[in-house]
Amino acid sequence: MIDTQAAVLTAVNEPLELTTIRVDDPEPHEVRVAVTHVGLCHSDLHYMTGTVPADLPVVVGHEVAGVVEVVGAEVTGLSPGDRVVGALTPSCGRCANCEAGRSTQCRRVEEVRRRPRPAFQTTSGRPIERLGDIGAFSRHILMRENALVRLPDDVPLHVGCLLACCVITGVGAVFRGARVRPGSTVAVIGCGGVGSAIIQGARLAGASAIVAIDLDDARLKAARGYGATHVVNGRTADVVAELHAQLGDGVDYSFEAVGSARTAATAMAVLRPTGTACLVGIAPAGTELSVPASDFFFGEKRLIGSYMGSGQARQDILQLARLYQQGRLLLDEMVTRVLPFNEINEGFEAMRSGDVTRIVVDLQS
Repeated sequence: MIDTQAAVLTAVNEPLELTTIRVDDPEPHEVRVAVTHVGLCHSDLHYMTGTVPADLPVVVGHEVAGVVEVVGAEVTGLSPGDRVVGALTPSCGRCANCEAGRSTQCRRVEEVRRRPRPAFQTTSGRPIERLGDIGAFSRHILMRENALVRLPDDVPLHVGCLLACCVITGVGAVFRGARVRPGSTVAVIGCGGVGSAIIQGARLAGASAIVAIDLDDARLKAARGYGATHVVNGRTADVVAELHAQLGDGVDYSFEAVGSARTAATAMAVLRPTGTACLVGIAPAGTELSVPASDFFFGEKRLIGSYMGSGQARQDILQLARLYQQGRLLLDEMVTRVLPFNEINEGFEAMRSGDVTRIVVDLQS
């Protein structure tokens, strides 16, 4: 067991508290990682603001990269010094979903995550929860070997961490979730970190038109750099009417990366008949959707969800790293700012600004 510094959520709608916690020794299949960089995600904000409930105190954070420090007795594929990226969804590898190539929907994930003792404790011995059983806003974390991916040496850790969540979520929704066809048309609602990754995924998939939809002109300008061919500002224009004016009867695929019932309805409304709407943004607990039944019966539209890329997280993260190495996946451009650990709360405040794609925190600074 070691003592380390962590940013702990002790009360909803209060700043994270930087304090000393204790991290347990690794179990046989676990690895202790010295965290170097973590991306700030809107999913973390859901827990911090209480729109998604969590037991307190808790260490949030999940978009993580770092260096292997200690390995458990049964770990065979990783060694101290390896540079790694974490995956939010460890898998058993044996259930029906894992064998079908859908490890992000492992049926035994809770069993896989279970451990005999708390991973995090206060210095007085009180258990501290971890978001997704990661708790990445800590300078040291414990993760199972099969939830870590060795990062190529020429992929910097401050951009590699994005592969752990926003990039695999966005690009995976395109390729594995909606399965966008080359030459098709795509609309992306919400152009933050995940939306920017969706746009890049659509470009990589060969979409003939990619419409970026957001309320902020700065994000829309950045979206063009990621591959958007058209932009619509939902603050100043009727999104559905403007998109129809630009592309006729709508798009083949739409992606919702905000997490609200209103934008989910918009995702359905911008589809052409037989189109597919894919919900990617996490909505607050209790959110319910209302869409016209006629869209399904007469228009043959489809509404699907995609969680963490809808595929094999470890395999997909490695493939995305290769795309970055080839210059086909833009990661450096997505990092708006790198902040020291003691400015993590200021980073979350900056996320409310429209000119931010992703803020990364350097936990070793």
